[in-house]
Amino acid sequence: MKKDLLRVKGLKTYFSTHLGVAKAVDDLDLEVDQGAILGIVGESGCGKSVTALSIMRLVKCPPGKIETGEIVFEGRDLLKEPMSEMRKIRGNKISMIFQEPMTSLNPVFKVGDQISETFQLHQGFSKREALNRSIEMLKMVGIPSPEKRVGDYPHQLSGGMRQRVMIAMAISCKPELMVADEPTTALDVTIQAQILDLMLKLKENTGTSIILITHNLGVIAEMAQNVAVMYAGRIVEQADVHELFHHPVHPYTLGLLKSIPRPDLVERKGKPLETIPGVVPSLMNLPKGCKFNERCTRAEKRCHEEEAPFVQVGTGHYCRCWFYE
Repeated sequence: MKKDLLRVKGLKTYFSTHLGVAKAVDDLDLEVDQGAILGIVGESGCGKSVTALSIMRLVKCPPGKIETGEIVFEGRDLLKEPMSEMRKIRGNKISMIFQEPMTSLNPVFKVGDQISETFQLHQGFSKREALNRSIEMLKMVGIPSPEKRVGDYPHQLSGGMRQRVMIAMAISCKPELMVADEPTTALDVTIQAQILDLMLKLKENTGTSIILITHNLGVIAEMAQNVAVMYAGRIVEQADVHELFHHPVHPYTLGLLKSIPRPDLVERKGKPLETIPGVVPSLMNLPKGCKFNERCTRAEKRCHEEEAPFVQVGTGHYCRCWFYE
């Protein structure tokens, strides 16, 4: 058995607004093993990115606040650590690849300086040593002419190259855990494949664990060992990747899988893809009972009155549904 690197238990992250309280993450539990990739999937607005920001303790307060819970990393509860310690952990022990590199990279600093800052802050390198290591990191992530590119500003790079710079920054200190929030969004298919292949190689070479957040189930099938499906701030199903794709039990997971284009399904030829009716409910006005009941074709009276517990339905397979059988 691999030791748990990260264990999140009972995490609640809420946002206070003039319209009410948005329960972005509500009583969330998850675990990440050493050297493993955990995929988190779900529609926009399900709480995936807020989960990542909560783990990093980057939720802006106000309006956001981590109300309760535990985020235990290497035996330390990060929610109890002072911010001075969190600054030592971020970028060093835990790093993050943000969804949009153009808004995450500082537009007025050269990319070499931004990578160098990580080495100087966490490794104590001199400015010259840090710059040399930055060139090495750009070379490692496949950026051509790294000696020239360290002097470029973010706007001078393509989307794929900016994402590679973000990855170079994330892995510069060989972190134990990397949180990747939609790392291939807005990139064309060939660049997506290159970025994902790069992440897999880095995991194999460094042993870094990865939390991969995406709405792309195809990416999850290729990359992850375990998958957590989120809906309205909660995990509704969790299993290893093979079990989830071959034996899904929650109606929401089934809906997501049925909406994937499948060229091998001849009987669907000429027919529109199946969709999940409705939209994700407002996090400030969640329905009573099961949060998926307004969109679920199986919903019965009990689903509208009482939320199902998160129970084990198979080996390593958990689900939150009254009618999972």
